[in-house]
Amino acid sequence: MNEAETLLAAYDEHMRGAPPTPPADVRHEWDGPVLRIVGRPRGLVTAPRDTGLRGAELDRLIARQRDYFAARGEAVEWKTRGHDLPADLPDRLRAAGFEPEDEETVLIGRAERMATEPVPPPGVVLRRVTADADMRRVAALESAVWGLDLGWLAEDLIGRVAVAPEEIAVLVAEAGGHPVCAAWLVHRAGTPFASLWGGSTLPEWRGRGVYRALVAARARLAVERGVRYLQVDASDDSAPILRRLGFTAVTTTTPYIWSPPR
Repeated sequence: MNEAETLLAAYDEHMRGAPPTPPADVRHEWDGPVLRIVGRPRGLVTAPRDTGLRGAELDRLIARQRDYFAARGEAVEWKTRGHDLPADLPDRLRAAGFEPEDEETVLIGRAERMATEPVPPPGVVLRRVTADADMRRVAALESAVWGLDLGWLAEDLIGRVAVAPEEIAVLVAEAGGHPVCAAWLVHRAGTPFASLWGGSTLPEWRGRGVYRALVAARARLAVERGVRYLQVDASDDSAPILRRLGFTAVTTTTPYIWSPPR
């Protein structure tokens, strides 16, 4: 196998099961081959590459997830990957009322290759944070960058740090005491993987190396924990940066969303 095939095989083996320890108010439920995550702002369904179901059986599985969250009055995301089987899974999700959001690229890098000395631009300081107030500042930054109300993210990060502090490391890049970028590392215990999340930078600070510095800082933490691979679901903005740093694109991921009727 070439590098991309090797990395994708490792991804399918280790990144398809239950994610890291959830906050106390989030629970994991298995429904046959799929994992349902309940208690987030919207539900999440994640599956193996191939559930083994086809046709009407697959349709019933999809409808069950939709109806479960409909009964709760909540939206739900079915996380798909570009190499999932069967090939008509996206069509069947659409037929059940799920709509696709933006596609992202799944990139994987070898942690030890990324663990260089972080070099933030002049005037910027990198800091690992654990306090509740800092998590709320992170959520406010993410909300400002994306133009969405992501206030729920603060409680999610607070809950993760409280339940399993060894599985998550939240970092901020600050200028003049104010966050200009935030990112976190989530270690999937029992696997050689950790994921990079966040990495959202205020527009006026982009292109200065802040994002790259936070990648390096998180990679160093990952190596200290014995992590071999770093995985990112990358937007079109961050994917080119990660490729230049040595990450390899292995597949794509597209969230399919079902929302309750207004």
